[in-house]
Amino acid sequence: MKLEGEGKLLRIFIGEADHLNHKPLYEVIVMKAREMGMAGATVFRGVESFGAASIIHTAKILRLSEDLPLLVELVDTEEKIDSFKNVAGLLLEQARCGGLITEERAHVIQYTAGK
Repeated sequence: MKLEGEGKLLRIFIGEADHLNHKPLYEVIVMKAREMGMAGATVFRGVESFGAASIIHTAKILRLSEDLPLLVELVDTEEKIDSFKNVAGLLLEQARCGGLITEERAHVIQYTAGK
C-alpha cells in the first residue's frame, strides 16, 4: 500500500475497561481497522486521565486503576478515515462506553513496511 502526502489522523480515546462482546474494545477497533484495509493502527496506554464524568483514572501505585486511558491512532487517506470514523462511532455505541473521537489533517512523510 502506498501512502504519501495529505491524509488524516483519527484518534479514539477510550478506557482499558471498555469491552465489546467480551473482547477489549481497543482490540475490536484494531481488528476492524485491519479488516477494512486501513494503513495501520496503534494503541497507547496513558498513565492518567479524566473525561466527561471528571473521574480521575491513574496508574499511581497508591491508587491503582483498572481503567487506564487508551488512545487508538490511525493514519490513512481522507476517504478511508471518513469511512472508518463512522464504524468507530458505532463500536463505541455498541460497547455502551464513553469515549472521544477526533480527527485532524496529517502529512505523511514516509510509510514503509519493516523487514
